[in-house]
Amino acid sequence: EEKKLILFYSYDGNVKYIARNIAKAVDADIQELRPVKEKRRKGFLKYLIGGFQVVSKAKPKLQPFEKDPSDYDILFLGTPVWASNFTPAYNTFLSKYKLSGKKIALFCSCGDKKGKTFDNLKNALAGNKFIGEIEFKNPLLYDVADCKSKSMKWAEAVMMSAK
Repeated sequence: EEKKLILFYSYDGNVKYIARNIAKAVDADIQELRPVKEKRRKGFLKYLIGGFQVVSKAKPKLQPFEKDPSDYDILFLGTPVWASNFTPAYNTFLSKYKLSGKKIALFCSCGDKKGKTFDNLKNALAGNKFIGEIEFKNPLLYDVADCKSKSMKWAEAVMMSAK
């Protein structure tokens, strides 16, 4: 059986919530991208600094992984959308792990639109097979139960198509 890993970065908890539901739905291991140092910010400053980090292609130092993504066949990668892109934690991840020949599904949480998040991840992960993508609008702000159901059904459908 193919090994599955949910790999994600979450700032406000939205992506973590989705990741946990997906892990339950498809019985997968889970690995969070956790920066060693991360200042918690609110409001406008959060968006300003996050956006600057994206534009400047920041690579925050990450805490060590318990799971090695290279050991897995199927990866579900989750990120919040910052400045229409994936978060800086993924810059660090992508510079450390050169993944190829994996089946990858992408998910994100955004306040407005996903922008180029999935396109940019696909470009950075060329050489892999993309088997699904889905975006959620601020799930913890709106409908938590709907998000849970939607994320679990999506993950199950992705696994059926991956066979």
